[in-house]
Amino acid sequence: MTTPLFEAKNLQKYFPVKGGILNRTQAQVKAVDDVSFAINPGETLSIVGESGCGKSTTGRAILRLDDPTDGEILFEGQNLMELSKSDLRQKRKEMQIIFQDPYASLNPRQKVKQILDEAMAIQGVVPKAKRPERIRELMEVVGLRPEQAERYPFQFSGGQRQRIGIARALSVDPKLIVCDEAVSALDVSTQAQVLNLLKKLQKDLDLTYLFISHDLGVVRHISDRVIVMYLGKIVEIADKKDLFDSPRHPYTRALLSAIPIPDPSKTRERIVLQGDVPSPMNPPSGCRFHTRCPFATDICKTEEPELRSTTFMNETHKAACHHIEKIAETEKTSIV
Repeated sequence: MTTPLFEAKNLQKYFPVKGGILNRTQAQVKAVDDVSFAINPGETLSIVGESGCGKSTTGRAILRLDDPTDGEILFEGQNLMELSKSDLRQKRKEMQIIFQDPYASLNPRQKVKQILDEAMAIQGVVPKAKRPERIRELMEVVGLRPEQAERYPFQFSGGQRQRIGIARALSVDPKLIVCDEAVSALDVSTQAQVLNLLKKLQKDLDLTYLFISHDLGVVRHISDRVIVMYLGKIVEIADKKDLFDSPRHPYTRALLSAIPIPDPSKTRERIVLQGDVPSPMNPPSGCRFHTRCPFATDICKTEEPELRSTTFMNETHKAACHHIEKIAETEKTSIV
């Protein structure tokens, strides 16, 4: 058994909604609610789902950019929830993030060399005298020319700025990188280039990725395993091939049915979900998906399903649904 590099156990992140004369907490937005998963060294674990499902909040919570409400965050066996601010800062050099917006995530008043130098200076990973050479190396590693380090962020395209964001993450020699919608703001051709860069860096530098995205085509290209989230909960987790070939949760099946087919001569039956996503301030009882699920029965309204596998699934393939067997029996062909 491989020892996980990272584990999240019963992770929760609630945001208080305050109001009234005394500004008291009136309700809680349950953005992430009892989420558990592990990431093995060298793998890419992706989280997918609709906007508002809690995937980005999960990524921020595990780095303690947003402190979790409850749960455990274990990195190489050490509970990050127990670390002081100074100890956490030192630990963060091993865990970095690439943000979604390459325009907003870089300081417009600093040259690229200052952005990269600052990261190394804060963490103390490279002596000052050696930082210029390290900056040149980083620029070449991400596919930019060393002399471009003298420029400001506004002088780069969106794809180039995201490469700078990747260089900044790499500057402190991390083991785990959270890619929070790292290619969603880029055009398709640039997305492919950045994804191939991430895969090459993973191989060359032995990196581990938590890849957050709403684009299932991108997820299929880069992932080893995939988590599907809905309304703050994990509804399915599996190896990439198992998930795309044999989805077991109705929500996953609906997501996969929406993937465009590049061949115009082929069609796929689209599963259109009825109704809107419920409010995370007042999620439905039982299974949170039952208000939109075509397989829902009375038990779905009252009992929350356990994340489990069955004889229809591999041991590593789990889904939170009361009707996994029924869905498997009615499945004629692969969704994708």
